[in-house]
Formats: sequence, structure tokens, C-alpha cells
Amino acid sequence: MKQPRERKDDQPAFVLHAYPYRETSLIVEVFTAAYGRVALVARGAKRPRSELRGILQAFQPLTLSWAGSGELKTLMRAEWRGGLPLVSGSALLCGFYLNELLLKLLAREDPHAHLYQAYEDALTQLAAGAEQAPVLRRFELQLLAELGYALPLRHEADTGAPVDPAARYYYAFERGPRLSAAEPGRRYPQVRGATLLALADLDFGEAAAATEAKRLMREVLDHYLEQRAVFSRRVVRDLRSLDEESSEGHSIHD
Repeated sequence: MKQPRERKDDQPAFVLHAYPYRETSLIVEVFTAAYGRVALVARGAKRPRSELRGILQAFQPLTLSWAGSGELKTLMRAEWRGGLPLVSGSALLCGFYLNELLLKLLAREDPHAHLYQAYEDALTQLAAGAEQAPVLRRFELQLLAELGYALPLRHEADTGAPVDPAARYYYAFERGPRLSAAEPGRRYPQVRGATLLALADLDFGEAAAATEAKRLMREVLDHYLEQRAVFSRRVVRDLRSLDEESSEGHSIHD
């Protein structure tokens, strides 16, 4: 029996990614407040005079309407909601990183209203020029918690004792900080207690804590990504390498 064609109207959403579909259309992956990640066909969106070309942009609040019964819906209408400054510069790369995490970790049509709000808040803060490390770490923690992988940061996994800032811990992905690597042959990241507490408080005044927290979150996310590459990280590394080479070149010729 043919499934009924459902229609959803005027849903708050953000574009996560778009790619060509046939000659004139796009497939657009969007993150919605009520329906989670949804894949839409935007018919004719590649045509030069299509109104959709200027609307279906990442990091801009949209209101979308779509219809369809399968996994791939048809976009019926798109409108710009406004109210969010443009994300630019290095904040733009941070935005692409958030989008890539959502694309790779969220199942389609699995609603996460709190995560949607966290994403919009993160974009707002990035666009306003907020310090990027706390914004990214906060979103990473919220994303993992929404997926059922909340990170214990304040208490030891084995004893329940408060984390000692002066101690070093192994971070067991499914359990939390442990003083010893209790499972031989399995690699866990090592981290200072001070860094775990800084991450819990999103306080990165100490440079070493900021660097170590970033490394820990990368390893934890890689574990749940099952080692799938995050390409936006590579772009950031490549740009930093270019900047360093450029600086060295200037110092040679100045």
C-alpha cells in the first residue's frame, strides 16, 4: 500500500549541507527544530533565476515547508527568518565543523529540540565574536549528551571520588576518568584532572587546559564517529600550515 504523502509547514531549520541532484536540483540536508535532520530535494534550485539559490545558505535561520513519505522529501517553500548575524572568518570554519558533526552523528528524522537550540546559540555566539574554544566544547558536550553519551567529568568512574586536579587520568569512553588503564590492550586518552574540571566548567583560562580539552574531545568524538574523518578539521590544519609558511616567508624576506 502506498504511504500517504505527509506535509510539514513552516518549520524552523538550518541548512547543514547541499549537493547537486540531477541537472537543476539540489539535495539539501537540513537540521530542524521539530524533526531533526531531514533530507530534502530542492527542485530547480540550481537554475540561475531560482529564488532558492540565495535562500538555501548555511548558518542562516530558515522556515521550510516540505512534503513526502520516504526518506527523501520534496522542499515546497523556503523563507529566510533573519535575526542572526553572518558568520565569517575563522568562525565560519567552526560553523562547518558543527555542521559536519551533526551530519555524521545524527540519525535522520530523530528530533533533538534542545540540541537545535544549542546549535542556534553556538552560531549566535560565533557570529558575535565569542571566544571559540568554550563555544565548541559546550556544543560537543551537549551533542554527546543528547545522543546518550554524556561525559562524566567531575568524579572518578571506579570510586565515585571527586576528580583530583593534580592527578592524571585515563579517560574510558563509556565510563569516565580512571586512575589506571584497567583493560590491557585498549588505548584510552590520558588527561589531567585539572583539564577535566576546566572542561566541566568551560573555563579555559589556562592554555594547557584548553589544548588538552580539545585533544580529549577529539579522541572521544573520534571514538563515537568510529574513526570517520572530520574534514573541516583538516581544512583548519591546512590553513594554519599555510599561515605558518607565510609567516616564515615574510621573516626571511623582511
